[in-house]
Amino acid sequence: MVRLLLLFAVAGLGCANAFAQGQPIRVAIVGLEHGHVAGFLKQFPTQHDVQLVGIVDADTTLSHRYAQQFHLDPSLFYTQLDPMIAARHPQALLVYTSVGKHRAVIEAAAQRGLSVMVEKPLTMSLDDALAIRQAARQHHIQVLVNYETTWYASNRAAYDEAANGALGDLRRIVVHDGHEGPKEIGVPPEFLKWLEDPEQNGDGALYDFGCYGADLVTWLMHGESPLSVTAVTQTDKPQIYPRVADEATIILRYPKAQAVLMASWNWPFARKDMEVYGATGYAITVGPDQLRMRTKGQAQESETTAPPLTPPNDGSLHYLAAVLNGSLKPSGDLTSLDTNVVVMQILDGARQSAREGRTIKLAPLPK
Repeated sequence: MVRLLLLFAVAGLGCANAFAQGQPIRVAIVGLEHGHVAGFLKQFPTQHDVQLVGIVDADTTLSHRYAQQFHLDPSLFYTQLDPMIAARHPQALLVYTSVGKHRAVIEAAAQRGLSVMVEKPLTMSLDDALAIRQAARQHHIQVLVNYETTWYASNRAAYDEAANGALGDLRRIVVHDGHEGPKEIGVPPEFLKWLEDPEQNGDGALYDFGCYGADLVTWLMHGESPLSVTAVTQTDKPQIYPRVADEATIILRYPKAQAVLMASWNWPFARKDMEVYGATGYAITVGPDQLRMRTKGQAQESETTAPPLTPPNDGSLHYLAAVLNGSLKPSGDLTSLDTNVVVMQILDGARQSAREGRTIKLAPLPK
């Protein structure tokens, strides 16, 4: 009889687990000071991958504003993390704080067994990134980093062309990311406040937009760290951004390739595009879904529409749900922790290079 009861119990547990996999992931937002949180809140009513169960922000005025703007139940809002976790039982946290607060939130989540997705970049320094990696390993959680450009079909198409050998051995990658400037495009005041604070955002455009290129290049180079980083930064609008760089150029040297990352708060129009040059061809992304290409033997380049991304790789919430329910393992992709530790190695080296006016040689990352 005991054995029979145990069999029923195990069978019931299996059914419960299978049912749980079909349920939305319970997520909570931590922080409302990152303007990108509005994009998630706009998606929330029309998707079924996640269920928003709580929001944490100490600024009650800011919370009230978001509650009004997105017609959110006031009972979702908390001023501290632990009471929200105790009451709402989230399975993962979506972090929309300043970058400078990422490590503390991730470590707190790890201690409570909660996986995390943060808005780019991962954190402020390589030391922070290694500490986050240690916490994730120790507590067996996922730490994911969300970039808008991860969900560009054009980037995936360029990667696939490189991976299938159409471009030959990679020689040079050039990435452009930026816009007119956060104040110029009218970001909310709580967002602007920390974007122009070097203690909360690294160094202006260097981190804000340099991270996109570092992420894409690390992906294309299959997780390889560059041999060296050289960066030049400047502030062309000191009357607006007196404490951080609004212009940055980063040069990465690999054994047989180079990458140039151009990050700016000074361009006349927003842009996020990439050029990938190989020994026998090139692929240039044009916006989220267009690709220009030319390979050896072709008289001229062609422009095509990239195939649309398919679930769960077509958006951050699909992706997060797939990772947490075990159907997708993040390893070496644009969102994964291992890729983003290398991104922080690049950004940290770039910040040091710009400050000291010299090329920084990078040591191998600890395992």
